[in-house]
Amino acid sequence: MQVRLVFAVIPLLFLAACTNTGSQNAAEPQAPCDRACLENYVDRYMDAMLSHEPDEKLFAKDCRFTENGVQLPLGEGLWASMVGKGTYKFYVPDPDIQQVAFIGTAREETRTPGEGNPVAIALRLKIANGLISEAEQLVIRPETDLLNPDPEAATSSAGANVEKMGAPHPVYAEVIPAAERPSREEMIKTANMYFSGMQKNDGKGVYPFTDDCERYENGTRATNVPLKPGETRPDPRTSTVYSSAWGCKEQFESGLIHFVTRIRDRRFVAVDQERGIVFSFCFFDHAAGKSRHFKTPDGRDAVEGPTEPWTWQVAELFKVENGMIRRIEAVLQRCPYGMNSGWSTYEAGMSDQIQIIK
Repeated sequence: MQVRLVFAVIPLLFLAACTNTGSQNAAEPQAPCDRACLENYVDRYMDAMLSHEPDEKLFAKDCRFTENGVQLPLGEGLWASMVGKGTYKFYVPDPDIQQVAFIGTAREETRTPGEGNPVAIALRLKIANGLISEAEQLVIRPETDLLNPDPEAATSSAGANVEKMGAPHPVYAEVIPAAERPSREEMIKTANMYFSGMQKNDGKGVYPFTDDCERYENGTRATNVPLKPGETRPDPRTSTVYSSAWGCKEQFESGLIHFVTRIRDRRFVAVDQERGIVFSFCFFDHAAGKSRHFKTPDGRDAVEGPTEPWTWQVAELFKVENGMIRRIEAVLQRCPYGMNSGWSTYEAGMSDQIQIIK
């Protein structure tokens, strides 16, 4: 498989200053952060967000901040409404490029007394000269009617479900022996085969999944889901309806993922070579209309996918071992169809080529 690598560079004209009060001394050059140091920046970031005060000792004065793809002054968005930290913490430190990614949870203010609604968070921080120079976050909130909020919605939200997982699966903590670690580029290419295989949907690709591969989305199992009493497991070779009862490879081999018409703005932002983890941001487009009606590669007629144009804004990480994907975890939310991440040009944002963010 040939993949063209696109190295994303953020133009200076987009580096708008964050709202940061008080004077700030010029940052002195500092030694690069190691794994623990990078993870500590996430903790300090979450503490600062909970205090509702961007600390001038933590952020560069020209720090750029986005939430859910929208550039904001630092201090707005979840910074204004966070009332507590969550319990789920998954760090993906990348000392080579001085970035750290994170999937976790927090609590957001509600109109009724209590500890707040749980929300899921995906985060990327760029560290330069001892300060956070870029902060990018997705906040996956409960989908409620603001005019008639349903308190039950929070208990089944992405944040609540992620917290129910307790902690990252032990497989993510397994250290890959140094002599067996692939290069960063090889790990990214393997992870990208997931996106490319899904988008192509020919049922005949090279799908690098281990036999025990599992995928979780917003804290909910999305593969090998146990059947309910009386249900019969559909056959991926003959079914015309996609099923979460299938394993990772079976879902791809079924040829029934045609409803995902484009996977774009594939931004790979952190690679943990020690533990074999690749972290990415991307968008899944569902074009609707005619794309819902299709034939599988072996000729089965199927109708799948949303009836209206739909885009998922996604943060997804992969455990990669020996060139195979063993486990996948994602948090995602619906966003306006065709939306941009706020960090890419229009052309890069609509492209399905790999972007390696440095």
